[in-house]
Amino acid sequence: MTTNQSSIAQLLAQTRKSYESASLGEADSHADPLQQFEQWLGEAIKAEIPEHNAMTLATVGSNLRPSTRIVLIKDFDERGIVWFTNYQSQKGQELAGNPYAALQFHWVELERMVRIEGFVEKVDAATSDQYFNVRPLQSRLAAIASPQSAKLASRAVLEANMNKASTVWGENPARPEHWGGYRLVPDRFEFWQGRRNRLHDRLAYELRGKTWDRFRLAP
Repeated sequence: MTTNQSSIAQLLAQTRKSYESASLGEADSHADPLQQFEQWLGEAIKAEIPEHNAMTLATVGSNLRPSTRIVLIKDFDERGIVWFTNYQSQKGQELAGNPYAALQFHWVELERMVRIEGFVEKVDAATSDQYFNVRPLQSRLAAIASPQSAKLASRAVLEANMNKASTVWGENPARPEHWGGYRLVPDRFEFWQGRRNRLHDRLAYELRGKTWDRFRLAP
């Protein structure tokens, strides 16, 4: 270990934070986890948390190795949590082989996390078209130009693809079939609220038939 690595390791070991901003009890939480999620997301937006819509998406490949990346929530309702991406990307290929995934939101300033697990399905084409058509032009062209997760010889290849897409499609690019939305249909939620002395509040919800079972987990 180098001197610099040793110094960083010491700093990591000594890093401490006391979580004291809020609590989460059964009496002041919703019986429906989607309502609890809606409340917390709304509070993150109101607090102007940077990237409040960012969530970690975890998938598992055919080799049983998990992988994670950050995606952005674009919609949610009683059916589930929606985001959009390239279906041919690593996450798309992994979801095609194993349509179960996990999401995590981390709102650092509020000392909160939300974990959501469930089955993943594609949204219908009309929903994907609707969202694609309201994206900025350059984002729509990028969806066409980028073979997401594929190896590239250089950045010049990507920029050439972008120029070609712009020439071919102009200002009215059509949504490519390999790009669209996913919806995670939840069967488990966990809400984590940081508390003093590491005695954090953790409330979990699991779907039993059509009813949500709510229970507390040890921190």
